[in-house]
Amino acid sequence: MNPLVIIPARMAASRLPGKPLADIGGTPMIVRVLRQAEAAAIGPVVVAAGEAEIAEAVIEAGGQAALTDPALASGSDRVLAALGAIDPEGRHDVVVNLQGDMPFVAPKTLTACIGVLAAEAGCDIATAVAPEASPADREDPSVVKAILSLAPGDVRGRALYFTRSTLYGVGPIWKHVGIYAYRRAALAAFAAAPPSPLERREQLEQLRALELGLSIWAAVMDETPISVDTPADLEAARAFAGRAS
Repeated sequence: MNPLVIIPARMAASRLPGKPLADIGGTPMIVRVLRQAEAAAIGPVVVAAGEAEIAEAVIEAGGQAALTDPALASGSDRVLAALGAIDPEGRHDVVVNLQGDMPFVAPKTLTACIGVLAAEAGCDIATAVAPEASPADREDPSVVKAILSLAPGDVRGRALYFTRSTLYGVGPIWKHVGIYAYRRAALAAFAAAPPSPLERREQLEQLRALELGLSIWAAVMDETPISVDTPADLEAARAFAGRAS
């Protein structure tokens, strides 16, 4: 495999406008994500920037950026646009979509996703999950739950469904970590398809892949990385950076 990591980022986030450039301990958030991806050392890292100021911050930090249309509907669309500009020859057969709002994502999470693709020939898309942080996660619609075919002790399993709904019964709850490692053909098929009925119902684009018949497998990680979506999340990230420094 020849992976490429692409980090989609745009300034117009509804709950936290301008968040790619939000300062976290003296470093723009997008640069922190870039550094974590570089530390995984799985392949080149490129930021798919919706605006020039994001690209400028990345380039100033020594990274690589590709400008994409800010009107693109989703991060996946931004990744595909950047991929076409960076690698039109198709040299990279695996594309990792790393969200630009995970400033402390563990590099081992990216390597684990690549490991799933290497181990499972039938896997089209690899992602990650982590255990619930508290019982409240089971009923929280903002927590996306992954339903996996997973035996006790397994480190990876096939995804059967993803949902925001409450899950009942005895057993672990796996929180989905929004990182995707696509085989290139799977990314092209996914992006070419319109939003699916289940995707629209749950507001989860990975359900489009399942409805297309693509196979998603998940690596089991120890914990969910901090994700910055709101001003409160940003303050929590700044506090974490202060403790870690």
